[in-house]
This record gives sequence, structure tokens and C-alpha cells, in this order.
Amino acid sequence: MTLTRRTREHRGRRDTVTHVHPDDYQPQLTWRSHAWRLAVVLAVSGLVWGTRAGYQWQYARWWFAADLLLGVLSLIAVHWRRRYPVAVAMATNVASTVSASAAGPSMLALVSLSTRRRWREIVPVAAVAMVCSLFSQLWHPPDEPEPTVIDYFVVAVILLLTIAWGLYLGSRRELLASWRSRAKLAEAEQEARVRHARATERGRIAREMHDVLAHRISTVHMYAGALAFRDDLPADQVRDAARTIEQMSATALTELREVLGVLRDDPGDASPEQPQPGAADIPDLIDENRGHGMNLAFDCDADLAAIPDGVGRTLYRCVQEGVTNARKHAPATAVAIGLDGAPDRGVDLVVSNPLPIGDHKSRVPESGFGLVGLAERVELRGGRQSAHLTADGRFVLRVWLPWQT
Repeated sequence: MTLTRRTREHRGRRDTVTHVHPDDYQPQLTWRSHAWRLAVVLAVSGLVWGTRAGYQWQYARWWFAADLLLGVLSLIAVHWRRRYPVAVAMATNVASTVSASAAGPSMLALVSLSTRRRWREIVPVAAVAMVCSLFSQLWHPPDEPEPTVIDYFVVAVILLLTIAWGLYLGSRRELLASWRSRAKLAEAEQEARVRHARATERGRIAREMHDVLAHRISTVHMYAGALAFRDDLPADQVRDAARTIEQMSATALTELREVLGVLRDDPGDASPEQPQPGAADIPDLIDENRGHGMNLAFDCDADLAAIPDGVGRTLYRCVQEGVTNARKHAPATAVAIGLDGAPDRGVDLVVSNPLPIGDHKSRVPESGFGLVGLAERVELRGGRQSAHLTADGRFVLRVWLPWQT
């Protein structure tokens, strides 16, 4: 469906008017629509031709035959009134000049043309129809009086009413088509919004799943790898490693249940959510990873308890992601974590570690949501994030977050 939008001013206010192309708002005709249109056409033709048929049959049968032939041809021609509206309207109205039986088809063609509401088509056809109607008054039986001004006036009024009826039908059809088009457009926009919301929610869930599971799973992988490649470990170290794997797995399952709880259909069925870790929990995160054998140096020059909750949660995830990346890509290296912040300058976080010599990269599969999801999370807080390699062979993750209250 073709839509055109025009802006018009009315009393200092601009309104946008939507127009539908005439070919798009013409309804499909059913057999009932064709039937009642045919009935009206035959009634009009019969009424007009009835005043002349008797005289034609009695005194000029050739005229009777010609009138009937032109009427039938006009009735056939109106079948193409929508494909060739101007040509059909012109032809049928010219035929009605000498054929009274063509009055019905010519009226239907004029109404159909007027429904298009195009004045450059209506005006010339209406002028031709007016001239043809006036001339048709001259073709009358000799025993009838000459047409008067009133007769011409009545013909003009009938012609104008015919055009007005077509304009009304066209306006109503265009309005209905515009409503249908707007409804379809609104439905399409709603579907697009739903798709966007679903994609956004899937991305958010993926980031949450990564934040929750990547850190725990990488720890489990590290200990499981040690058990697989070290046959000389004492029994107590094997038990400690197995106990750590058990604890990390249980913690990962608990955190996974908390994340999946928000996906339930009925919020009332979900248990109360656990508080999300914030900036004050960063030292515990550092100590936990130190307990798992990581070499972490933590330098903090900020009041972690004073950092707002939203910024603190993002900051915690940034530290967690930096530590997880170091464990996965540079195990057994020293990781330096620097944190500095104040309300007037925001919070700066730097996580760096040297790249390992040789191929020591962990075989934990990549999730694809680490640094990308971290960058999105930081941007949502109005911050900046960068990750790059330095000339001396260190991987550096830098994050700046505004001190929002």
C-alpha cells in the first residue's frame, strides 16, 4: 500500500495528513456488490430509456437498436472502469448523448471515477458529462415539449450529486484504508519493539550468565587440570583440590539458580534475590582468588564503602572479569589491580598482567561475552573501557566510571 504524508498548517499548528493512493483503497467487489450495482444501473437505464423506447420502436427502430446496442456496450465497458477510469467515463458519457440506455453505465462510471478524488480527472470528465447531458435533452420525441432552463438545472444537479456521492465513497474508503494501514504499521512497529526487547533481554541474560559462571568455572577448570596433569600430588592436596571443585560447583549452581529465577513467569514464585556484590566485596573477591593460588597485588586508594551501589556492582564485575581473563589466558602470572577514585573525578580501575611465555593459554572455551559485555555494562553507566597490549608485553584493562549518586 502506497502512503504519502503531507504537512499542513492550520492556525499556527502543523498537522501531518496521510494519503493513500487511489488504486490501493478500492475494495474488492463480491458477487453481491456486482449484483446491486448492476441492479441500480439497469434501473436508471430503464427509467431514462423508458421515456424514449416507445417512440423509437414506433417511428425509428434503427434508433431503438442503436440505443440498445450502445447501452449494452456501455454496460460491458464499465467492467474496466477501475483499470481505465477516465477513458471509460468519457466513452460512456459520450454514448449517453444519443443512447438513453447508456445513462446507467455512464452514471456508474462517473461515480467510480469520483471515488479516486483526483480533480484533474474529475473536472474534464464532469465538463464532458455536462455537455453530453445537455445535448441529450435535444434528442427527444417530437410530441414532447422543448427542454427548459429548469430541465437543464435538474440535469446539472443530478450530475453534481453523482460526483458528490463518488467523492464521499472515495473519502470513506481512503479513511478506512488509512486506518488499516496505520494498524498494520503500528503492529509492525510493535513487533519490531518486541524483537528488540527480546534481543536486549537475551544479551542481558548472556552477560549475567557470563559474569556469574565464568569466574567459577575457570577456577574449577584450573583445579581439575591440576588433578589431571599432576600424578605426584599428595593425598591432602588432592582432597583440597576436590573440595575446592565441589565448593565452586555448588556456588556456581546457586548463583545460576538466582539468575534463572528472574526468568520465571510468576515473580511471586521466585525466592527473594540475594544482594548483588558491590565495591565493598572486591577485597573478598581478591582474597578468594588468592586462596586458589593466584598471585594478585591489590592497590586501593578509594573508599569502597562510599561508592554508590550501581557503580559498585559494575566495578565488581570489572575486577571479576579482569581476574578471570588473567586466569584463563595467563595462568601463574602476577596480576596487578589498581583502584583509585573520588566523587570529583570518578573511579579508575587498572588490571594488568604479563603475557605468558610460550603457549600456556587455558583451554577453557571462550564465551564471547567477556570484554564485549563488560564494555556494554560500562557504557550503560556512562563510563569508558579499553583493553590493549603494551610494548613491554603486558595486557592492560582500563575502566573509568563516573561517581554517580
